[in-house]
Amino acid sequence: MAVFVFDLGGTLMEYANMPPTWSVFYPDGFRAVADAFYPACSTADLQESVARLTALNPRVTGREQEYPPAKIFSLCLSHWKISVDPEAAAVVFFQGLHLQPKIDPLAVPTLRRLKALGHKTAVLTDLPSGMPDALFRRDIAPLLPHIDRYVSTGTCGYRKPNPAGLLQIAACFSVDPHTLVFIGDEDKDHQTAMRAGCRFFRILPDGQNPERRLPDVIQAAILGI
Repeated sequence: MAVFVFDLGGTLMEYANMPPTWSVFYPDGFRAVADAFYPACSTADLQESVARLTALNPRVTGREQEYPPAKIFSLCLSHWKISVDPEAAAVVFFQGLHLQPKIDPLAVPTLRRLKALGHKTAVLTDLPSGMPDALFRRDIAPLLPHIDRYVSTGTCGYRKPNPAGLLQIAACFSVDPHTLVFIGDEDKDHQTAMRAGCRFFRILPDGQNPERRLPDVIQAAILGI
């Protein structure tokens, strides 16, 4: 038995038309929060909220420690002239982005194949900064029945390339971290695997290298066990 760990965004799923750094869409999210809780919010206050969330964006700061959505939105809304429940604001913010999750059509067949071969499966994902874990799990609902262990930054408290998530998965299955097989699409995924000491296989986007798509990478990983 091997434990195959998958990154999610860019590997098994993606949000349509969303770039790696989402800060350009932050004004839409905060406008939705203002419409719901504080219609009189000024443009200056909205811009300040956008600036604060951008400053907390891990792709901007490089931070590895995860902050709960309530903490992030408390910081982003603390200058508003009314009190807003930060957890409710987080939900409305991401609803305001009108995200469209797209599951890779090969994801479920791949997970089923691995389980049929007797392997365990897990996912390790960095949540979009400030996104409640429950919202993200809703968006990947078709994958969850085929995954033995789900770990996100919201559940382990650290973001990649911190290896805490991989170490947690290894402990869950009572295996040495070096025996994990991690599959992802970014440099930070590779760095996470290196810091945990486990094997890494990289998925590349369509058109970059047709031999590095999901089925080929999984076959190579299986042969390499």
